[in-house]
Amino acid sequence: MAIKPLGDRVLVLPLEETEGKVGNLYIPDTAQEKPQEGMVEAVGSGRTEDGKLVTPEVKKGDRILYGKYSGTEIKQNAKDYLIVRESDILAIIG
Repeated sequence: MAIKPLGDRVLVLPLEETEGKVGNLYIPDTAQEKPQEGMVEAVGSGRTEDGKLVTPEVKKGDRILYGKYSGTEIKQNAKDYLIVRESDILAIIG
């Protein structure tokens, strides 16, 4: 089953932090910060502004930065995804 975001929402696959160690100390998963970087997996049709459809600036495959506590977490096919509003996206990483 595919997930298709509605309106100005974007489906993001968060990129996991690869470093679980600081110096000689390992940091447990519960103490690590939430990732703020991800890959766009799907994009909604856009938002309506003054009666006109405004298409999203991001597209599938873009690497993005998003707000730390943004969006709604979901799980699909054993993967964790995040659905965020386009306004919660801070930047596209080129």
